[in-house]
Amino acid sequence: MINRDLVILLRNLANKYETEDFLKEDPSRFMHEVEGQKNQETIAFIASCLSYGSRKQFFPKIRYIIKCSKGDVYNWVLNNKFEKDIPDNDECYYRLYSNHMMNKFLHALSDMLAIYGSLGNYLKRNCLSARNFNSDEKTTALECVEALSEFFTQKGVEVIVPKNTKSSCKRVCMFLRWMVRDKSPVDLGLWADFIDKKSLIMPLDTHVMQESRNLELTGSKTASMSTAIELSETMLEVFPDDPLRGDFALFGLGVNKGK
Repeated sequence: MINRDLVILLRNLANKYETEDFLKEDPSRFMHEVEGQKNQETIAFIASCLSYGSRKQFFPKIRYIIKCSKGDVYNWVLNNKFEKDIPDNDECYYRLYSNHMMNKFLHALSDMLAIYGSLGNYLKRNCLSARNFNSDEKTTALECVEALSEFFTQKGVEVIVPKNTKSSCKRVCMFLRWMVRDKSPVDLGLWADFIDKKSLIMPLDTHVMQESRNLELTGSKTASMSTAIELSETMLEVFPDDPLRGDFALFGLGVNKGK
C-alpha cells in the first residue's frame, strides 16, 4: 500500500504537469498538428517510434514527415508516397534508423493500412474476438502491444518496433497512452471505446524509472515489461480509473527536478 502523503504528492504532480503546456516540448504535440483520426493515429505511431534520444534531433525528423505529406500522413503512407522522401538506401535517417529501415517500416505500415483501413481497426480485428467485437467488452494494452509487435516482426521490421514484450516496449506503451486516455489536454482518447484505460502500461523512460526508485514505487533497476506492469498496477492505487496519470507525475518530476 502507498502511504497517503505519497498519494497526495503524485496526484498533485499529475495535476501540475498534465496541461496543454506539456505539449510544447513533447512528441505528443505532432498528433495535434494534423486533422482527422486516421492522420492522427498514423503520425502518432510514427512519432512514437522516432521518440528516443534528443528531442532537438528527433523532432525535426517527425516534422519532416508532416511537411512531406502536407499533413495528410495517412495517404502518404498508404499510397507509398514516402518512397520519394525516404528512399530505400543506406543513408542515416535518425541515429540507429537508416533510410532503408524507415522505408521498410513504412511499407509494413502501408500494408496494415491497406488491409485493415487503420491502426485502430487492425487492433480491433486482432485483439477483440469475433464473439465480443460488437460488444462492450474491451481489450487490454498488453494484447495490443503484442499484436503490434507480431505484425511488424512478421514483416521483417526490426529495432523500430520491438519484436516481443520482453522489453518494456516504452514507445509502443506511450503511443497507446496517447490513443486511449480520454478527457485529457494531451492524449487523444481515440481508442477509449475498445481498449481498457485501466490496462495501460507505464512507458518506462529514464525519468520515470529514476523517480519510481527514488519514491520506492519499485525496487527494480531493469526497464522490463514486468517492471512496467508492476508500476502500472501500483499507480492504480493512486489513480484507480486512470493509472497513467502517474506517467505525467513521474516524468514531470524527473524532467523538472533542479529547474
